[in-house]
Amino acid sequence: MNILSAAAALLVGLAACAAQALDIPDVAYPPLPRQAAAAEGFVPPGWTLEAKVEGDLNGDGKTDLALVLHATDPKAVVANPDGLGEDPLDTNPRILAVAFAKAGGGYALALENHALIPRRTDPVLDDPFDSTAASGLEVARGALRLRLGVFASAGSWSMSTTAMTFRWQNGRFELIGYDRTETNRGSGEIEGLSINYLTRRAKRTEGTIESDAEKANWETLPRRPLPSLDEVGDGLAFDPYGRR
Repeated sequence: MNILSAAAALLVGLAACAAQALDIPDVAYPPLPRQAAAAEGFVPPGWTLEAKVEGDLNGDGKTDLALVLHATDPKAVVANPDGLGEDPLDTNPRILAVAFAKAGGGYALALENHALIPRRTDPVLDDPFDSTAASGLEVARGALRLRLGVFASAGSWSMSTTAMTFRWQNGRFELIGYDRTETNRGSGEIEGLSINYLTRRAKRTEGTIESDAEKANWETLPRRPLPSLDEVGDGLAFDPYGRR
């Protein structure tokens, strides 16, 4: 089992254990307004605007909005009875939203997703979304790019970053790029995976933190329909090869 596969299995295992130990409340997601004059108009009561980036996402020459909304329910800030990791733990969920600029002013909601940024449920895992990082959410060359991270304070030497790139086409945001870097803090091994779904080319790399040299292997992926952002689901649990 390579580092990437081992880390994914460990992440699932840690989350399952934490879910059993913590009393995590259910979530009720409010529907977002269909239109608003500004980003703040899409934020429902009990939520906050955590991140906002601007750029033309649908190719009409107007500046659109990409937003991350974070719930602020105090009931979702739960005690950690084991004391290992963060205590208390904020398990409030997030919503990823996109609003397109309207010709007459204001914005119209184009995307409302509850799954891509996973909810935090494990006290030994850092928050997967860093709202303070410029690369956490960005609009680059007309595409939407989200970055997620995994870092465990206990139970694993593995840490990773995953970036997913989506483009508005065929009336939806489709996944066109996937980049993941996995580092073992104990051994210093680094494994990377970069996929361009438009060219169907995947690059796997192996290296170490002690050297800039790396070994690269290329492969061509089978032809498959591009998944939409909503079809990806949890961004950290997604299988970039499309295996079921």
